[in-house]
Amino acid sequence: MSSLGESHLLRARFTDEARCRHWRRAFRYARPEDWTYGAGMAAVGPAFMLVTERYAPSFSGKGAFGPVFRLSCAIGLIAGAGLVYQRSCLRFYGWSENEREVKLDMREMVDKVKKGEPLYGNTDLTPYMQGVAARNSRFSALMANVVPWANFVNHNQHGVDTAKYYQQAERELEAERLSKGGQ
Repeated sequence: MSSLGESHLLRARFTDEARCRHWRRAFRYARPEDWTYGAGMAAVGPAFMLVTERYAPSFSGKGAFGPVFRLSCAIGLIAGAGLVYQRSCLRFYGWSENEREVKLDMREMVDKVKKGEPLYGNTDLTPYMQGVAARNSRFSALMANVVPWANFVNHNQHGVDTAKYYQQAERELEAERLSKGGQ
């Protein structure tokens, strides 16, 4: 049996890239199959309403179906977007295959290092409030179906060793310098 210190650790099968992912990156890195699952989720509610109304009509009057149908479409769109966010975040946790995301992340972060930009964006929050935001959203995608909570804050507390980005940027800059014939 493992000790208490090890029992609460979450282990990933694939590369753990970032535990707290900004919502823009989650949607930007989403794969086409994530969007397909999201579209399917968004369509379930309205499709169920149409089928139910077709085979078991409510007879509730002329103006009753439209507003409820529009509400089910809105709820479906929100649920579909939540599913896309969750599937994309699970990939960054390393819980599903994420080779593509690891490469995209490395490319994006190395480009930011070369430009001299902060890796995870600028923020006006104090370091304490950044920590609060990081702790509140770190594994929020795991329970997104219960409490939809996304990371809307730029902070540098992602649980990732950022030295790899700087080392890769140095290697690329050195290779560029050598390819131009520099000493």
